[in-house]
Amino acid sequence: MERLKVWYDREGDILDVTFEDAPALMEEISEDVFERRTPDGRVIGFMVMNFSKHDRETLNLPLAVTVKAG
Repeated sequence: MERLKVWYDREGDILDVTFEDAPALMEEISEDVFERRTPDGRVIGFMVMNFSKHDRETLNLPLAVTVKAG
């Protein structure tokens, strides 16, 4: 079973969340927000650059994630 990984780089001000370790490409989906997607289109994570500059109360992550019950 994959584990959720959350990493914050204070110096770079980057929040990185990974749902699954797999080969993937990053695509910017909104300002400073990137989606990590596999070649078959599965979203396996996201990254927020300049995280501390965003209003965390209203930060929207426009992700479409499918979850399978195990």
